[in-house]
Amino acid sequence: MDEAAAEPGSGKHPETADRGVVFGRGLMWLAKWSLCLVAIAAGTWVIWFVLAKLWVAVLPVALALVVSTVLWPPTRWLTNHGLKPAAAAAITTLGLLALLAGVIALIVPSVVDQAPDLADRATEGVNKVRDWLQGPPLNIGQEQLNSGVSAIVDRLQSSADRIATGVFTGVSTATSAIVTLFLVLMLSFFFVKDGPKLLPWLRSLLGGRSGRHVEEVLNRVWVTLGGFIRTQALVSLIDAVFIGGGLVILGVPLAAVLTVLTFLGGFVPIVGAFVAGALAVLVALVAKGLTTALIVLAIIVVVQQLEGNVLQPVLQSRSMQLHAVVVLLAITVGGSLYGIVGAFLAVPVAAVGAVVLRYLSEELDAHSAPTPESPVAEPDSADRAPA
Repeated sequence: MDEAAAEPGSGKHPETADRGVVFGRGLMWLAKWSLCLVAIAAGTWVIWFVLAKLWVAVLPVALALVVSTVLWPPTRWLTNHGLKPAAAAAITTLGLLALLAGVIALIVPSVVDQAPDLADRATEGVNKVRDWLQGPPLNIGQEQLNSGVSAIVDRLQSSADRIATGVFTGVSTATSAIVTLFLVLMLSFFFVKDGPKLLPWLRSLLGGRSGRHVEEVLNRVWVTLGGFIRTQALVSLIDAVFIGGGLVILGVPLAAVLTVLTFLGGFVPIVGAFVAGALAVLVALVAKGLTTALIVLAIIVVVQQLEGNVLQPVLQSRSMQLHAVVVLLAITVGGSLYGIVGAFLAVPVAAVGAVVLRYLSEELDAHSAPTPESPVAEPDSADRAPA
C-alpha cells in the first residue's frame, strides 16, 4: 500500500513534501512580499516627488492646519454663542494677527530704548578685548591688530558680490515668508469657517464605506494635531519662564524681549532655541560681563537639555501617543531633510502616520477571526514534575 494512503492507526506517516518543494514555496513567498515592498517603496517615492514639486502649496496648507487647531476652540465657542461661522472665523483670525502685532509692538520700543546703552557697552567690550589682546600673555602689537583689521576689511570688500547676492536672497526669502504667512492666515480662516462642512462633503464624495474611514481618520488626526500644538506651547512657555526668570534675576537688559523671543523660538525646533539662547548670552556679555554671560549660558543649557531630552519627548509622546524615541528620530530626520520647517512638521507628520497605522490595525482586528489556540496536552504521570 502507498504510504500516502496509509491508515491513521497503522503506525505509518503520510508522505511529506520534498525539501526542494518546501524551499521553493518559501522562496516564492519571499519573492511576492519583496515585490509588494518594492511597489510600496515606488509609490512612496512618487508621492514624495509630487509633494516636493508642490511644496510651495503644501507648506501653507500644513502650517494652516496647525494654526487652525489653535483658532478652532475660540471659533467654536463664538459659534455656539450665536455668531455665524464666517464672523467667528474672522474674529479669531484677526485676533491672532492682532496678538502677533501686539507682541511686536511691545518688543520694538524696548529695543529702541535700550539699544544706545547696549551699543555703548558693546564699544567698551571691544576696547576691553583690544586691551586684553595687547597685554600679557599675548602681547599683540598695535600694528598687528591694525593689519588684522585691514585683512578683515579686504576680505569683506573682495566678497562684496557674494554679500550682495546674499542680501538679495535674504530679501527674496523674506518676501516669500510674507506671502506664505498671508496664505496661512487665509487658509486658516477658511479651515475654521468651513471645517464642519468639509468632512460631510468628503464623505458623500467618497461614498459610504470609504467616506466613513476617511472621516474617522481625519477626526483623529485633528485631535492629534491639537495635542501637538498645545504641548509645544506648554514646552515653550516653560522655557521662557525659567530662562526669562534667570535673566530678570541677573538684571540682564531686554529681559522681557529675550523672554518673548525664547517663547517664540520654542516653536522652531533646534535653530529657534539656539538663536534665542545665543542672543541672550550675547546681551548678557555686553551688558554685564563675562561672569553673568557664563551664568546665563549655564541656565540656558540646563533648561534646554531638560526640555529637549526629557520634557518635550515625554509630553509629546503622551499628547501624540508616540514613543519618545520616535519623537527624537522624527525631529532628527525632518531637520536633516527640510531644515527648520522639517523639524517643526516632523512630529505632526509622524503622529499622523501613527494615527493611520493604528486605525488600520483596529480595522484588521475587527475583520479578522481570532486564531484558535491549540489544545495543551496533559502530561503523562511519568512526565509530571515531582510534588
